[in-house]
Amino acid sequence: MNRLKKREKVMLYVAAGFIGLFVIVQFVIFPVIDKRTRLKRAITAKTKVLSELQVLATEFNTIRQRSDDARNRIAAKKKGFTLFSFLDRIAGETRLKDRIAYMKPSTSSPKDSPYKISLVEMKLQAITLEQLIAYLHKVETDANAIHIKRISIVRAGKAKGHINAVMEIESFTT
Repeated sequence: MNRLKKREKVMLYVAAGFIGLFVIVQFVIFPVIDKRTRLKRAITAKTKVLSELQVLATEFNTIRQRSDDARNRIAAKKKGFTLFSFLDRIAGETRLKDRIAYMKPSTSSPKDSPYKISLVEMKLQAITLEQLIAYLHKVETDANAIHIKRISIVRAGKAKGHINAVMEIESFTT
């Protein structure tokens, strides 16, 4: 070093400074910036996953609440309840008993379920839409957990304002 001129020493110090600055930028600053960018992306991704999980948790809680409500409604059914006799009684209350073409009851036990499904296929002939609505309202609003699985409505011949309805009405029992 002693042999170098002052100008060469300055150039050497400047070159060493540039090399030192390059090393600091390349191996310290750039990795920190890259890591920060990766962390921001990870935070964004995790935030998105968290919001999706919150939506799924809300849906799950809603489904669980509905399931608990259905289970409680099934458990609260009166002993000796039969779907067939219930539907027949409601038909009498709504003055549709004489309009019943047929009622076909059936039961099934789904695999891995503690419940039985009672199903009644029923046909009502030459009724008005208002009569059908009154009947369906009484069926669906009853506390015995009954619902209309399927319904088919067609015009009843040439009679104006009359319809035929074929329904599958379902109920779960223990």
